Amino acid sequence: MGERSGYTPGTFCWAELATSDQDAAKAFYAELLGWKSDDRPVGEGSVYSMQLRDGKLVAAIAGQPQQQRDAGVPPLWNSYLWVDDADDAVARAVDLGATAHAPAFDVMQAGRMAVIQDPQGAYFMLWQPNEHRGAQLVNAPGALVWNELQSPDPDASGDFYSALFGWEVEQFPGMDRVYLAIKNAGANNGAISELSQPGAPPHWLVYFGTEDTEAALAKVDELGGSVLAGPIDIGIAKIGIVADPQGAVFALYAGELEE
Repeated sequence: MGERSGYTPGTFCWAELATSDQDAAKAFYAELLGWKSDDRPVGEGSVYSMQLRDGKLVAAIAGQPQQQRDAGVPPLWNSYLWVDDADDAVARAVDLGATAHAPAFDVMQAGRMAVIQDPQGAYFMLWQPNEHRGAQLVNAPGALVWNELQSPDPDASGDFYSALFGWEVEQFPGMDRVYLAIKNAGANNGAISELSQPGAPPHWLVYFGTEDTEAALAKVDELGGSVLAGPIDIGIAKIGIVADPQGAVFALYAGELEE
């Protein structure tokens, strides 16, 4: 497992579920991934539910903004990338062809964030830390282990993120399809692939670790979620792609893990 107190700029540091039913989602992920909730008030009648595994922060479950629901956006997982200066990162992203849907703003004392849509259409969040320094545990069962961009143009996506964050992006050897491995400051930081589902929007797919992919997929089904693909044997691991009962899509991974 990998314990963290901070991240190199350009590294995925946090995952956050925006859901239509916060209580139901908390119950689902507690059963599936062993999470415990730490609800923190963020306004009248609202909480931001930090999720802990083995006493360490691993993710969050939040209510989906009403404007997203009104627009027909399904519940989804948001991926956050660590930056030293959110305002500067927003300006650079826009210069590279991205859209700033929410320019940098303060999140109380936790940090400063922005919502960006890359030139190919995928959304991601920028996170400039203050009191909140991202996930305290990664690369472990019940924690974030991988982030994968599904893009209509992987090469163009690779160029954009390389220019924005300084990522090193190259084709993963031995693959019979486009699958670009990402390294940030020499460390593995996810991948970029072609869209695997016709008609699906470009998106960052989050992977969470589990001890047994087959058992986890059966649990997803038992808990009212949907198995979309898997188990798939990729050599170093078995993976599965699923949706929770509210419709948010994510992936499960059981296999080799980095520190």
